Amino acid sequence: MVDRIGRDIRYLRLSVTGACNLRCRYCMPAGGDCGENQRDQLTADQIEEIVAVAIKLGLDKIRITGGEPLLREDILDIVGRVGRLAGLRELCMTTNGILLAEYAGALREAGVNRVNVSLDTLNPGRYREMTGGGTLDQALRGIDAAESAGIVPVRINVVLMGGVNDREIVEFVHLTRDRVIDVRFIELMPIGEGGGRNAAHFISGDIVLDTCPELMPINQSTEDVAQFYQLPDGMGRVGLITPISRPFCGRCNRVRVTADGKLKPCLHGGEEISLVGLSGAVLEETMRAVIFEKPKGHCLGSDRPGENRRNMYQIGG
Repeated sequence: MVDRIGRDIRYLRLSVTGACNLRCRYCMPAGGDCGENQRDQLTADQIEEIVAVAIKLGLDKIRITGGEPLLREDILDIVGRVGRLAGLRELCMTTNGILLAEYAGALREAGVNRVNVSLDTLNPGRYREMTGGGTLDQALRGIDAAESAGIVPVRINVVLMGGVNDREIVEFVHLTRDRVIDVRFIELMPIGEGGGRNAAHFISGDIVLDTCPELMPINQSTEDVAQFYQLPDGMGRVGLITPISRPFCGRCNRVRVTADGKLKPCLHGGEEISLVGLSGAVLEETMRAVIFEKPKGHCLGSDRPGENRRNMYQIGG
């Protein structure tokens, strides 16, 4: 579907839960409870109908997100329903990887053909600290299981944080040398209650190129917001996602639906339109109107939050 300024909107990020089994510092406010919204989250039937309408409108890439989507007891039912919809081009999932080793094979059978694993450090102690007690080995086993199940290339999402994980850039980049893995470095965004704290750790994505000058730019799809690079002998790729230093709003092709059924045309905008209780032609026309009016851009800065007032785990990234 083409919006009012000519962008071809083809990508829906759909959160299925606000619950998570980790407490990452940039995502979860201090003392926050991420086991929330179980009663308010969309049902499997509602999710299926919303996705079916999105595909009808031309959004043929669907990403299941959270919170942590694998915490939903009916996640395989949801994935299976979405995976069987006619017109679907790509079905993806973003996960922290903790439960991925258990689910990878079943997700592949249900139709998932790509997973993004959020992983901000390769140091076990730092991982425990950054995630509020998570175990790095579980996440790494999840990545291995996804590869074994044929969900390739696995994408590892690394949120860059100055003074926290910037000394691990080389180690992450070298993961792409001998494995068909995409490592994507994402600039830290001032979102929700963690906005001020996040701003203190902001570093530009350019630090990756400064640290690894051997990386070479490569040709890529125009629909991807990441700029991709590759080591001279690398099997995988290194991506930079730079919403602060080099905004990509002009080629943004995505919208989001939150776990409680709000359609957000922009991650950083305040506009949220409830889809709960809508069906049929009313649901289709509501989604069409909101997507068509997708904002031209955001006013986000490294120390300047946008209009969004939710925390990241409540949006789905």
